[in-house]
Amino acid sequence: MANSDTRTQLLDAAERLFAEHGYRGTSVRAITESAGANLAAVGYHFGSKAELWAAVARRVIEPINAAQSAGLDRLLARTPDPQVPELVEAFAGPLFDVIPQGDEGGARTYRLIMTILIDPAEETRSWTGPTQDAVRDRYLAAFERALPGLSQEELGFRMRGLLAVTAVDRVEIYHQHHPAGAFPAAGGTVRRFAITFLAAAMSAPPTQP
Repeated sequence: MANSDTRTQLLDAAERLFAEHGYRGTSVRAITESAGANLAAVGYHFGSKAELWAAVARRVIEPINAAQSAGLDRLLARTPDPQVPELVEAFAGPLFDVIPQGDEGGARTYRLIMTILIDPAEETRSWTGPTQDAVRDRYLAAFERALPGLSQEELGFRMRGLLAVTAVDRVEIYHQHHPAGAFPAAGGTVRRFAITFLAAAMSAPPTQP
């Protein structure tokens, strides 16, 4: 197997196993066995399990970040102060638009996003870099202008909620079985449901002390 193929196979295997078992529940041996590689391959291609995790997380999140950044650019080109529903759509919309839906691959990606958000392992916090920080900071600034009454702590919580609610819903939709023509609605309809719901949640009055 060529080096580039081995690296991709390791990323694919690690993404699947991290999504299913979390960071600490996934061993390097399990990853290499699933990828059909030797035990030293993770060290050779990534340096460590933590660096492999970082590469997996970035591979999943960077296309979403790119779409989020482009969406915010379009909004700011039109007005310096976009409204909350517009910001929510630009921020959360890529979770519907970028990730495949309706198949195991899409569900696995959403499970991985949930792992990225909530996995307690300290190593899972080290994957972010300047790209992720820049996108987050730009949206925080835009939401701060649109929601001046919110503290930074509450605003950060609500932004994390945008990602978490959408990811949980997408995983749940995949695992539920419904009669033909019943819920869940088509992807575009669910996207509109989500934007309406999340915009209302973001716009709620600040929590009183």
